[in-house]
Amino acid sequence: GVIFDVLGPMFFGRYVAIPSTIALLVPSVGTSFAIHAVTNLLLAELLTNVHSFITIVTNHAGEDVYAFDDAVRPRTGSFYVRQVIGSVNCVAGSDTVDFMHGFLNYQIEHHVWPNLSMLQYQRGAPRLKAICERHGVPYIQENVFERLRKTFDIMVGQTTMRAFPTEYEPEKDKAGDRGQRRLGKRTNYADNSSQ
Repeated sequence: GVIFDVLGPMFFGRYVAIPSTIALLVPSVGTSFAIHAVTNLLLAELLTNVHSFITIVTNHAGEDVYAFDDAVRPRTGSFYVRQVIGSVNCVAGSDTVDFMHGFLNYQIEHHVWPNLSMLQYQRGAPRLKAICERHGVPYIQENVFERLRKTFDIMVGQTTMRAFPTEYEPEKDKAGDRGQRRLGKRTNYADNSSQ
């Protein structure tokens, strides 16, 4: 199945082939070294996944984040509004904080300008925030721990994400044929098939 096809090679290479090869090439450390290697690899994998969850998922979930049940065309006004109100930034601005987040604390800027460099997100954030304020578009930026709490509230069903009233968007921004553009589930992505 898919899990074997996708995870099988990674699991075998990382947790069997590499430690076994090292154990065979350096027999003086043998089994002990292989066990320590596998333990370190598993802990590193766990830490990386927890960090990724905290820096990515929390910027896309919460009762203050909108979800959409239809698609819009890329690079339209509706598309850019959705990128802002369908994601959140964590507190940003210092190089240390930004580095610890992998610059993914600029999730709004990442969605609006996906091709910019990480430092450009840092420079562009105050400008985008000012544009949003000028036009009354909610621009949410909160502490990562508050975002984590809101994410868990969504995960356990205590709260839900906001449903966006898509009827207020211009018809020209809608993607595809009116009868075929329903996504069937709420999302904050646009229909990129029309690019």
